[in-house]
Amino acid sequence: MTPEEKARQAIDRQLEAAGWVVQDMEEFDRYAGLGVAVREFPLLSGEADYLLFVDGRAVGVLEAKPQGTTLSGVAEQTKKYLEGLPPHVAHHHSPLPFGYESTGVETYFLDRRDPEPRSRRVFSIHRPETLLEWVRQPDTLRSRLQQMPPLDTANLRDCQVEAVRGLEASLAQNRPRALIQMATGSGKTFTAVTACYRLIKFAGAKRILFLVDRKNLGKQTLGEFQQYVTPDDGRKFGELYNVQLLGGTRIDPVAKVTIGTIQRLYSMLRGEELDEEAEEVSLNELNLQNQRPKEVAYNPDIPPETFDFIITDECHRSIYNLWRQVLEYFDGFLIGLTATPSKQTLGFFNQNLVTEYSFDRAVADNVNVDYDVYRIKTQVTEQGARVEAGQYVDKRDKLSRSRRWEALDDDLEYRPNELDRSVVATDQIRTVIRTFKEKLFTELFPGRIHVPKTLIFAKDDSHAEDIVEIVREEFGKGNEFCKKITYRTTEDPETLIKEFRNSYNPRIAVTVDMISTGTDIKPLECLLFMRDVKSQVYFEQMKGRATRTIDPSDLRAVTPDALGKTHFVLVDAVGVTESDKTDSRPLERSPSVPFKKLIERVMVGDRSPDTLSSLASRLSRLERKLDPKSRQSFQEQTGHTLPDLANRLLDALDPDKAEALARATTGQTEPPPEAIQQARETLTEAACRPFNGKLKDALVSLQQQAEQVIDTVTKDQVTYAGYDFEKATRLVQSWREFIEANKDELTALQILYSRPYAQRRLTFEAIQQLAQAVERPPYHLTPESLWNAYERLEQGRVRGAGPKRLLTDLVALVRFATGQAEVLEPFALTVEERFKGWLERQQASGRQFTEEQMEWLTMIRDHIAASAAITVQDLELSPFSQRGGQYRAVMLFPNVKQLLDELNEVLAA
Repeated sequence: MTPEEKARQAIDRQLEAAGWVVQDMEEFDRYAGLGVAVREFPLLSGEADYLLFVDGRAVGVLEAKPQGTTLSGVAEQTKKYLEGLPPHVAHHHSPLPFGYESTGVETYFLDRRDPEPRSRRVFSIHRPETLLEWVRQPDTLRSRLQQMPPLDTANLRDCQVEAVRGLEASLAQNRPRALIQMATGSGKTFTAVTACYRLIKFAGAKRILFLVDRKNLGKQTLGEFQQYVTPDDGRKFGELYNVQLLGGTRIDPVAKVTIGTIQRLYSMLRGEELDEEAEEVSLNELNLQNQRPKEVAYNPDIPPETFDFIITDECHRSIYNLWRQVLEYFDGFLIGLTATPSKQTLGFFNQNLVTEYSFDRAVADNVNVDYDVYRIKTQVTEQGARVEAGQYVDKRDKLSRSRRWEALDDDLEYRPNELDRSVVATDQIRTVIRTFKEKLFTELFPGRIHVPKTLIFAKDDSHAEDIVEIVREEFGKGNEFCKKITYRTTEDPETLIKEFRNSYNPRIAVTVDMISTGTDIKPLECLLFMRDVKSQVYFEQMKGRATRTIDPSDLRAVTPDALGKTHFVLVDAVGVTESDKTDSRPLERSPSVPFKKLIERVMVGDRSPDTLSSLASRLSRLERKLDPKSRQSFQEQTGHTLPDLANRLLDALDPDKAEALARATTGQTEPPPEAIQQARETLTEAACRPFNGKLKDALVSLQQQAEQVIDTVTKDQVTYAGYDFEKATRLVQSWREFIEANKDELTALQILYSRPYAQRRLTFEAIQQLAQAVERPPYHLTPESLWNAYERLEQGRVRGAGPKRLLTDLVALVRFATGQAEVLEPFALTVEERFKGWLERQQASGRQFTEEQMEWLTMIRDHIAASAAITVQDLELSPFSQRGGQYRAVMLFPNVKQLLDELNEVLAA
């Protein structure tokens, strides 16, 4: 069989799966089905590999190529076939509108009626009914996207107007992916609903998918859609269009907007059931590194054309790698909403950031409030503790929380990272809460008498329970004053959130992750972190719970003595504002991932060998710790034994088991690789299917029978409570030490520190060397962190505040630290001011520049601002190359090298 014949077999299967009847020319019957694909159909320009008929009339062609063929060059051949239909052949449109090129593995699609037709990759061939619907429309979706009416800006903030217009401009250019960055609290969801309404009403979008991180956020989003008042009609969105919150296995065919989680969507594509509890776990709480990407196959009930637009709202970064194929399955535009884009997110959206509305801009526009960091340090939090042998301590069952007294046989030493895991130091929690209470009305919110609405982040449910108990005791209040809001609370979490948002009580809520992202609680004025967070993106989302502004009268309705919300206070009791943050946390094979998290990862579809082997190992270790009564009870409760569960997981990882099953299934002594892979997947799914919410609870109950030690002996004490100037001082001191230690080693420092002024010719490579050196241990410094530190310590001498820092700003930082500059300002600003002075001097001497020369001089200035220097060779780079490069520069400036040397010295030295 030739490679092309193999490709055609695969294409035939795809066509049939998508509802097409595939025929040879000899058996041609254009009414054999709604869609008929006829092989080797003769046209004026040759034989088409497949001519596609819908409802009895030709609508397009499909050109087949062997696997591995690059399809971008095949489009011209397809175009000839589309234009070569004999006039006597029944057709919908001339020339034929739809062209496909496929290898059976990769498929491209083109709609010639688009304003500027461009091939795009699709998961598979569209269904016949889809092409019939499209061909009957007077124009295409991409045509309509270029004809959107002006935006009604009456009820929109400037940042929302910018976002909708930026998105629509991107869609009009047929850019397949777009990212909207808007600070938390600036109205991302409202912006998205506005965009969706316009796409449905004016662009004729058939259906829009809106993906959220957790199901409870989906319910919140559903409410926003239903209550949105349309600006032109005056009716609510929910009165005009159906909105579906995914909860089963079916897409509502009349819904215009479908809301759900990526876990739910993946299970539907796979035709599998999903435990509802798996949707209540934020992907931010699961360590999802080093997992195999989720794979999907064609599902005729949910074809790729189901959604015209897919919007992802603050979803975990793993959605763009681990779950990527789920998103790319659909033939629709991808739109991301985020407050904190990571490099990976920007890369997934092709760097197409259509609007950028930062936290600083939101604060400046009074859309968000700023915050202060208040640090509480205690001895036990920082150092751990030691309890001597002979002392009596509590031993507590983690599940039932029952206690018993026991004398220690040996000294007990524990580190800070063991707090509230294996050891609970009650006085550490009490010391933090007591200090928080003592400082609340003196330093944090002076003059107030009502406790501001406060959210405390705990490590887990057990830790949250301890915090709630101690908060009530220390404040001398009842149960209504402080509530735990987690998925394990006995009260309805959504009711508790509403009460926390709208009622006087509770004043303090304690959560793990349920209110960590997305949930809108405007009256919040204080966040207390009693857990660390390693992801910068997740940390920013957690901070975002308190950034929202609120009308003073609405705030006083829940906090009577609050004059207004001017800022919020982040109380850091664990060093969360000081610890290193990273967008990727490496996964150690077994000990680093909690048992519960391993099970939850299997529940949501993780099938990576690391996860399965780790879970099998944990089950085996747990089995060895059980007594016969516990084993029997577990089997009666679940119908499973731990050895059986573990062995099935290990069987799924055993290549010999997979090959044996493939031999039994195919009857072949040496089954093909596809059969072995299918057998492996069968064993894996069989091993993972039992893991649902009920089994997870039973397993965690067994595992949690391990005991916690309750340290009631150690007396904790506060070592520091105050606003965080200390970190800024440390960073600046570390920076000065770095300069002193490396002034004779690094080229950039040699130039800036010691060479005569006229000889200070920096290169971008020298600055890169400096940046790489300063980021390495033990310094771990960046231009952003240093700039922020100087702003904190010497605000009056720092200009150009904001998060965006260029690499060349290291030059400004060196000059300021070494006393060469009185004011710290961005390097680009210095270059700009020096450039203005140089121009004034040129004009004073009688030298005039043409408009084109000024454009070139401005480009040269910007290049120096970004790279610290420019050479003649740089004129062959963008944007110079687009204006004629080195040749044009010489025409405009005959002594161009002399000019560049002069500008290097004047602007950057």
